Amino acid sequence: MFSDDRQLVIVYNGEIYNYIELRDELKKKGYIFNTKSDTEVILNAYREWGMSCVDTFNGVWAFALWDIQNKRLFCSRDRLGEKPFFYTFYDNAFIFGSEIKALFSWGIPRQFRWELLDIYLSLTYIPAPYTFFNNINKLLPGHSLCIENGSCKITKYWDINFPMDSEMRTDENNIIKEFEQLLFDAVRIRMRSDVPYGAFLSGGLDSGSIVAAMAKFSQVPIKTFTIGFRSDDKDERPYARMVAQKFKTEHSELLVDLENTEKFLPEIAQHYDEPFGDPSALPTYIITNAARDHVKMCLSGDGGDEVLCGYTVYQGEKFSALVMLFPGPLRNFFIQPMITGFRHLSRGYFKRVMLRADAVWRTANMDFLGRLVDKQPGFNSSARKILITSKGMVYSVRDYIADAITPVKNKSNYTKLDYWLTKISLPDNMLCKVDRASMANSLEVRAPFLDYRLIDLMSKVHINVKMKGFQRKYILRQTIARELPSSLLKRHKQGFSMPLRAWFTDPDASFLLSKTKMSADSGYISLKAINHLLERHRSGSIDVGNALWTLTVLACVVN
Repeated sequence: MFSDDRQLVIVYNGEIYNYIELRDELKKKGYIFNTKSDTEVILNAYREWGMSCVDTFNGVWAFALWDIQNKRLFCSRDRLGEKPFFYTFYDNAFIFGSEIKALFSWGIPRQFRWELLDIYLSLTYIPAPYTFFNNINKLLPGHSLCIENGSCKITKYWDINFPMDSEMRTDENNIIKEFEQLLFDAVRIRMRSDVPYGAFLSGGLDSGSIVAAMAKFSQVPIKTFTIGFRSDDKDERPYARMVAQKFKTEHSELLVDLENTEKFLPEIAQHYDEPFGDPSALPTYIITNAARDHVKMCLSGDGGDEVLCGYTVYQGEKFSALVMLFPGPLRNFFIQPMITGFRHLSRGYFKRVMLRADAVWRTANMDFLGRLVDKQPGFNSSARKILITSKGMVYSVRDYIADAITPVKNKSNYTKLDYWLTKISLPDNMLCKVDRASMANSLEVRAPFLDYRLIDLMSKVHINVKMKGFQRKYILRQTIARELPSSLLKRHKQGFSMPLRAWFTDPDASFLLSKTKMSADSGYISLKAINHLLERHRSGSIDVGNALWTLTVLACVVN
């Protein structure tokens, strides 16, 4: 879009949710608008406030704005990284786009960065500013890039400001009131749409709370969409139905099985461009593919776990603090060996329970960095050691994580965890997953929990308020979640995951095994190690279903 005088031009991906308020403010300053588009609001906001215009936006964006008069290229990515921005300096040119394949189309060589393999096999994604390809980078969330007078400058325009523990807020009643007001407003402005919209509905508190809030603003039934599996322990459809019935939504359900996994896997690899090993990318892609036939936009509960201490890893951090109260000799020479002994003696279900107990106690006994590395969803360190054949220039995941959390290295372990989950894991895993899947299916997804005002509020709240004892999402439970069916409030945490434990032992999943083993064709992965891990997985001695998926996806990208 060009400005009226054709001195500004912008290419833009995203949505500014507070564009109405900004447009009214700019009109009072004398600006004239010819459209109702939020894109025109960005152009006039830049004319009024320059590059600091991004401070006024509440939304998601990746844009490049060319200022003809000042010969300035101004690029920006939203605060939390919901929208992607890839770029490179190559052959005396600056090339950028929303997809890596766009840069390949321009002529960038497709050269893999195998030194990031340890990071990928641990995290299951490639974190910004890196990509899996030489010469191509991601603009970090909350950053702007300016090219002017022959030079490039990247600046951070927003960050999460975590106080020291002693300065964290503990005024619970005020926090609850502020949170509820902000959440309702975040939902309200994200429901602004000229096209049909709905909501993704799992069986959890986050998406259920968003649907409950939407019901307060909508005059018509909300269209809701749920995905499930034939495996009972992974299927959340019964809980989603309870919410749908409670708020009288127009509810649709879909199933994911091996058949549509084989169908959609190549498509997913194509749309993500680089290796992306989060297995829930598959059900996310399938549900967005189905929802687009009914609506053009959906609200989701994404970000609720990061904002509200929803992950079990927060409980693990509190448990670790208790474990460290035991004397070292008692921890290391009595309790740990006892748990390990029970693990070896157990069988079937109890063996899985003892494996979990052994892992929980072992990680609780580590230092924070070791614990964070150990809790990543991919292969553990011993598995990566035998999988990766190249022992040369490898950027270890431990070194990467240590570098990534440097800005909060002097803060509490809870703050470090918050920082890691919100600044790295959220944009590069969760938001990447949703954006690529939804955009591939021409469906817009909006996440009210990621309103930056909620992030700013909750980053200043003490952990003992956000998580009372070991109860996760305490503040949400005291607000809109009270309207949800009681069985949802009582159920255990369950991620949006696939039954890969069973699939990698299923005779009908030969295509999965074939793809997984093809990752060894790169020469950087050991086929012998893959077969060893598969054998142990089939025997039930370990569960590496999710981790094996990272190899499956890797093979789809590099072969």
